[in-house]
Amino acid sequence: EDALYDSITIDHDDRWVLPLPTRAETLEFLREVQQRTIAVLQDSPSDDLVYHALYSTLHEDMHTEAHTYTRQTHHWARPRLGVPFEAPQKAGAIEGDAQIPGGTYTLGAERDEPFVFDNEKWAHPVELQPFRIARGAVTQQQFAAFVDDGGYQDQRLWDEEGWQWRSRVDAEHPVHWQRSSQGWQRYHFDELRDLEPHRPIIHVNWFEAQAYCRWAGRRLPTEAEWEAAAIGQATVDGRLDSTRRLFPWGDEPMAPERANLDWRAMDTVDVAALPAGDSAWGCRQMIGNVWEWTSTTFAPFPGFVIDPYKDYSEPWFHTRKVMRGGCWTTRNRLIRSQYRNFQTPDRRDILTGFRTCAV
Repeated sequence: EDALYDSITIDHDDRWVLPLPTRAETLEFLREVQQRTIAVLQDSPSDDLVYHALYSTLHEDMHTEAHTYTRQTHHWARPRLGVPFEAPQKAGAIEGDAQIPGGTYTLGAERDEPFVFDNEKWAHPVELQPFRIARGAVTQQQFAAFVDDGGYQDQRLWDEEGWQWRSRVDAEHPVHWQRSSQGWQRYHFDELRDLEPHRPIIHVNWFEAQAYCRWAGRRLPTEAEWEAAAIGQATVDGRLDSTRRLFPWGDEPMAPERANLDWRAMDTVDVAALPAGDSAWGCRQMIGNVWEWTSTTFAPFPGFVIDPYKDYSEPWFHTRKVMRGGCWTTRNRLIRSQYRNFQTPDRRDILTGFRTCAV
C-alpha cells in the first residue's frame, strides 16, 4: 500500500499515473481496514493507538477537503455528498475594523487538552500591541478593484519572490476567474457564474494576498493577531486577557448558524452572514467559509514536541505560511480556533482567502 498511498515519498506528478486499484477494490480495502481498526479499538487500546486512530480520522478529513478542491482545480462537477444542502445566504458586506487592545496573549495548546497536533505545542505568552483588523474577509468585489487597477501588472506591489511567481505563471487575475463582455466571472466547479460581490475572495495565494494589501494600504495579520481577534477577550479594564474562548462565539458547540462548514452551502456565503458566530470583538466568520492567510511563516512554538507521526509538521517548518480558520468544506470535528494549517505561498488551488489589518 505504501507504494501507492505514501504521500511523503510519492511525488505529486507521479500520482496521476500510479496503477491504482478499481473503485470497488478501493472500497473493499477501506472496509477491511475500518473493521480491523474498530476491532482493535474495542479491545482495551493503548494511549498510543488511540492517538493514531484520532489522528488518522482527522487527517482523512484534511484529505477529503483536498479531494474537493481537486475537483475545483479540474472544473469537474461539484461532489455529491450525503449532507443536507442549504443555499448560500445573501447577507451583503460587513464594513469596518475591530479594535483589539494590546496585552499578553496565550498562543498554543494547553497540556490538558484532549487532542492537539504537534505544531500547536505548547501554550506560551505573546506580547501584542493594539491593532485594528477587518471585521470581515476581503470580498470578490474588493479584489476585483485591485485586479482592474492593474494590481497584477504593478511590480511595486509584489515582493521579489511573489513577482517571480507571477511572471513565471503569467498570473493576471485569480486562477478561476475569466473576463466576459459582462465583466468578471468565476468557475465554481464546472459552473461559470458572475462574481458574487459580497462573497469572500477564494483561491488566491499568499503572494496575491500580500500584493492586494500593499495596494490597499493594509497588511496581513500575524498568526497571533488573527487568533487574538478570533478567540481573545477583554479584561475588566479593557486590556487583552490572557484567557481565551474555545470558539469565536464562546464555548458553545459548532452549529450551522455560527459557521459555514461541512459542505452545507457547497460554496462560500456572503461575508456578513452568520452573525451568531462573531468573536468578542465583532469579527465575523473566523471559523469556516474561507481559510485565511496570515503573515506568519510556519515554525515550531517554544517547547515543540514532535508527535509519533514525525512527518506531519517538522519537515515543513520555515517553508510554509500559516493559514487559520477553516473553510466551507472543513469538517467541524477537525477545526478549532487554534488549528494551524500551512501551505507554500504559491498555492492557490486551496480554499483560501484573507482579511487585512490597518497599517
